[in-house]
This record gives sequence, C-alpha cells and structure tokens, in this order.
Amino acid sequence: MYSGLLIILLPLIAGYLLPAKAPSLQRLINKLLSWMVYVILFFMGISLAFLDDLGRNLLAIVNYSLISAACILVGNIVALRLLEHLRPWAHNHRQQTLPSRLHMALESLKLCGVVIAGFLIGLSHWTPLKFASEAGEYALLFLLFLVGLQLRGSGMTLRQILINRRGMMVAMVVFLSALAGGAVAALLLGLPVKTGLAMASGFGWYSLSGILMTESFGPVIGSAAFFNDLLRELLAIMLIPALIARHRSTALGLCGATSMDFTLPVLQRSGGAEIVPAAIVHGFMLSLLAPVLIAFFAA
Repeated sequence: MYSGLLIILLPLIAGYLLPAKAPSLQRLINKLLSWMVYVILFFMGISLAFLDDLGRNLLAIVNYSLISAACILVGNIVALRLLEHLRPWAHNHRQQTLPSRLHMALESLKLCGVVIAGFLIGLSHWTPLKFASEAGEYALLFLLFLVGLQLRGSGMTLRQILINRRGMMVAMVVFLSALAGGAVAALLLGLPVKTGLAMASGFGWYSLSGILMTESFGPVIGSAAFFNDLLRELLAIMLIPALIARHRSTALGLCGATSMDFTLPVLQRSGGAEIVPAAIVHGFMLSLLAPVLIAFFAA
C-alpha cells in the first residue's frame, strides 16, 4: 500500500545522506534542478494532451484549481491571523525598496508556458510522445534525488530548526490549516477527501506537487495541483509588501514552501534580516513535508 511513499522517500533520503556542501556542487545542483523542473513539466503537458474528452477535462482543471486554491488560502489566512492575535510578532524593521514584483511573477509564469508548450506538441499525438508519462516518472526520481542534495547543502541542522520557534509555529499553522482547506475543497468538488488533502500538501511548491500528483492521480488532478500552488506563489509575491508591517506571520505563511528560496528576497527586503531564519525554517519544514504527505495521501 505504501510502496509509492517508499519510492518517493528513497531518492530523497539518498540525496540527503550524501555530502553536498561545496559551493560549486550546490550551484550545479541548483542548475540541474531548474532544468529538471522544466523537463518534467514539459512531459506533464504532453500527458495532458493525450487525455480523452479533452475539452471537459480542461474545464475540470480550472474548476479544481480555483476552488482548491480559494479554500486552502482562506484556511491559511484565517488560521495565521488567529496566530497573530494569540502570539504577536514584534519588530522594528522599516521596509526597503523591493525588486520588481511583475518580473518575479513573470518568472513563475514561465513554467506555465512550458506546460502549454508540451500540451501543444502533444496534440500532434506523435507515437514516441506516448512514452512521456514513463519518462516523467524517471525524471521525477532524479529530481527528488537532487532535492535531497539541495536540502543537505542548505546547512540546516535539527538544532537550528528547533531553535526558531516562530518559523516552526507558522509552518505548523500553514500545514494544519491547508489540510483543513483541502478537505473542504474536496467536499465542495465531490472528490475523495484524500485527494483534497494531497492537493493541499504542495504548500506552494508547484513544480513538485504538479509532478507528484500527476503520477498518483493523473494529469487532470496533477495540472490542477500545479495551478493551485502557482496561484499561491503569485499571490504571495503581490501581498507580502502590503502585509509584512502589520501581519508578519500571514505574509510568511502565504509563501509556503517557497519562503526558503523564491520568495525569500521579497521577505528579506520587506521584513528585514531578522525574518530570514524564520523564513528558511518555515520553508525547509514545508519542503520536507510536501513530498511525504502527497505520497502518503496518494497511497
């Protein structure tokens, strides 16, 4: 029953156990990860083109992604505001000049373009493209191995993770409220609750959640998970500067797993250097939980 979870964990653990702290090696790993994300999303687009009754399935993807994103984000925001009320986050930082949020949003949308390119090429139904799904599975295993190497190279120790209580608290609130939102979305959409929980477990890591969900639930749910998590990142980029002064925990929680990489520069410039340890711990914890939870609920 849990063979899928084991298949996900093995390359992740294997990568984490290998020493990969040399800066040159980390740069190579980061570059390979970027390329593998594009490759796998391209395969996901091709698989989508081979769906039967394509028009109806595309409407289902839009419906699933919008409703699940709304339920998960509302759940997160309500829970994070409650955390702020119970445990205020005092700070004296004054916001700095931010990088172009439009530029960052366009960087995220590039991945949508890769999925669309794969979809358009897949419409040709060229015979070799039928193996895109199998190729995507092998590429996924390699990507998870690289993720393990990246996490090991981040230098985060168990002691550092446990010390930063704010990052841990926000991560746990996001984790629990996202699952609650995913369960509500599943009920509204008429999906199995486990499917809704799996869709909520990406925590904004769209490049991984879309891939894993496609392998476990098919390209319709996988594509919905991808757009659901992409919407989360785009919303975080736009709202962080407006929220960070008075709603610091909410601004961090909206970033999900991306708070340790893509949205970290926006958090740092908006919230100051003091938010960085909490952001890294928050993103690190959710990045560890995402593949494990998705595989668990898929089982």
